[in-house]
Amino acid sequence: MTRRRGQTSARDNRGALLDLIRSAGSISRVEIAARSGLTEATVSRIVKQLVQSGIVIETGRGSSTGGKRPTLLELNRTARFAVGILLSDRRTTYVLTDLSGAVVASDEAAGTAHIRRGDVAATAPGVIDSLLEQAKAPREALLGIGVAIPGREEYGESGPRPDPEWRPEWDWAAVEQDLAKATGRPISVENDSTCAAIGEFWTTQGSAAADFAVVNLASGIGFGLVTAGDVYRGATSNVGELGHVILDVNGPECTCGSRGCLEMLAASKAIVRSALGDRAFAHDLALSGAPEDAPDDYDRIARASADGDGRATALIVDAARLLGKALVSVTNVLDLERIVLTGPALDHVGSEVARVVGEELSDHAYVRRIHPTHVQLSRNGRLASSIGAASLAIHEQLGGFHRTAAPQESADHEQSIRQRSTKE
Repeated sequence: MTRRRGQTSARDNRGALLDLIRSAGSISRVEIAARSGLTEATVSRIVKQLVQSGIVIETGRGSSTGGKRPTLLELNRTARFAVGILLSDRRTTYVLTDLSGAVVASDEAAGTAHIRRGDVAATAPGVIDSLLEQAKAPREALLGIGVAIPGREEYGESGPRPDPEWRPEWDWAAVEQDLAKATGRPISVENDSTCAAIGEFWTTQGSAAADFAVVNLASGIGFGLVTAGDVYRGATSNVGELGHVILDVNGPECTCGSRGCLEMLAASKAIVRSALGDRAFAHDLALSGAPEDAPDDYDRIARASADGDGRATALIVDAARLLGKALVSVTNVLDLERIVLTGPALDHVGSEVARVVGEELSDHAYVRRIHPTHVQLSRNGRLASSIGAASLAIHEQLGGFHRTAAPQESADHEQSIRQRSTKE
């Protein structure tokens, strides 16, 4: 939800507290007040609600600073659950996570290249029931369902939407409406790369004031950005199309209408095209060359690289260098300190890609003499976007991403002053 600058709500404050408890592992009410800028009265009120709902538990005593030892609070991981669904061309991936984002059950089905939107709506309720049964999780503990969709949102939140029959098959609003009707649950839909960033933030106990970027390498190349502990979505949730950064103005024409986009030069399909140019290599790896087989062809190349095939590794390294050059430009604009690489295209070759991208940033980033830009692999791997979709559902239902709590603290302070003045 969009708010005017400086405004917060009770949901924002609750989200801020949950972020602090999550990132700290265990923390006292006094520490929460000090770190959030909220009054101790506000913190006590929100914590009481969270404890009563079972989302937060009291787990012992902290160290004394001269008075009574403070009670420590922790996130009750198994108090609630969420489902994350990734809709990609090749597969539909379902995960059930606990409140910490840990996967407790998962499943896969056919991807969007082989199914229709109605198929997902028809099968999702049964899959979700199966996930809950696998995890022995009660249905009433399911907070909601998040959906990660590659590509762009065609219509902004404030812009006009066409009649349903005019919508493209995987229009976000249509997916949301169909799944909500089929499951009877709250549905949250977001770009897959933004979901990957959300999941990385929530599952790694990152600071509530974290700043980092996530690069999602799948059939395309996406980019998610977390700044000050909040995900950045852009004007219409279309932020992060790193694959359409132009590296060669005279390069091959891209589906977006431009030329020389990173995706046309360095995505998995581009690597397959390069491999097919070497007939002997393509024969040795039994590459199909058919468009529908591109994911399998890329997997053969990645596996060959991991097994020490120099020709395959050269293709992976060349693509990684182009990715690194694009990220140098992004880092020069955003002054990034940490970049996390994730996604299915990193299977088998993640370490090599991270090494090459890191070299490019170390050698060419504008800020390299001031601070390094750390490049690392996500622990979430190919499940990053689906885990992030589940984390999105958690945030949507429990309070949203952390936004500055200072304005609410100011309001509490002003009210306190008015009360004292009245008494005096």
